[in-house]
Amino acid sequence: MKADKLDDKLNEIDLFGDKKIQFNVIDIVAKFVKWMLYIILIMIVTDLLNLTMISEGIKSVIGYLPKLITALAIFVIGLLFANFVKKSLQSFFESMELSGGKMISQSIFMLLLIFISITALNQAGVDTEIITSNITMILAAFLLAFALAVGLGAQKVVGDLFRTFYTRKIYEVGQIIEFNDIKGEIESIDGISVTLKTTTGKIVIPIKDIVESQVRVQD
Repeated sequence: MKADKLDDKLNEIDLFGDKKIQFNVIDIVAKFVKWMLYIILIMIVTDLLNLTMISEGIKSVIGYLPKLITALAIFVIGLLFANFVKKSLQSFFESMELSGGKMISQSIFMLLLIFISITALNQAGVDTEIITSNITMILAAFLLAFALAVGLGAQKVVGDLFRTFYTRKIYEVGQIIEFNDIKGEIESIDGISVTLKTTTGKIVIPIKDIVESQVRVQD
């Protein structure tokens, strides 16, 4: 069922580390319908008893429901999108064998979640001006610190990415190369090193050393 698939997608989301949220869409919809029936019944009774003030109040609540449902839909769709971005970033960092992927992807996820929550609250008619102002200042400080950290480490990360790309483009598994008087067959190439199979055993060589040295490739 589509509801079960939505449950699975929502329940696999890690909000804070390993803290998962638990959704049961069918249960939520059933409770919503039940309370709607209660509200409609109360409204009918108040109309019959000529309790205009209570009846008008209930009508206002019912009139507000479309906004609330739209806000919840925005939040759920945004939550799924934020989780997709987080998973994609984690997969990218893992495929490139780079460190810090979990922290960066979780930070991006939380930033997206904040913006999604504010958008949903606005749709629900909540005044988020004060919240937005405070969060803007916090985010500015966070982004400044993050930019400084990335700026200090970006040169090394970008360098590693280019070295890995260059090595995988030039060399391939099965080639026999000679490097610093070491001759062997390339057994594997990962994000940070090349594994050579030599007559004396396996040798793991950092990609940085391969790129910055003269390597002879045997035809």
